[in-house]
Amino acid sequence: MKLEEIKEIAKQHNIKVGKLKKAELIRAIQMAEGNDACFESGRSADCGQDSCLWRSDCD
Repeated sequence: MKLEEIKEIAKQHNIKVGKLKKAELIRAIQMAEGNDACFESGRSADCGQDSCLWRSDCD
């Protein structure tokens, strides 16, 4: 997903985008949605979030 799309989703959750990096924005969105902020944490194999919007970008 492109950064501009991520920024738009963040704004929908009232997250101040500022100078946050892509991974920081995604984790902030995950937290705002009530999910674990696990993006790029190295846990993609065992996070259990197979239908996560960020799954294809996660490591």
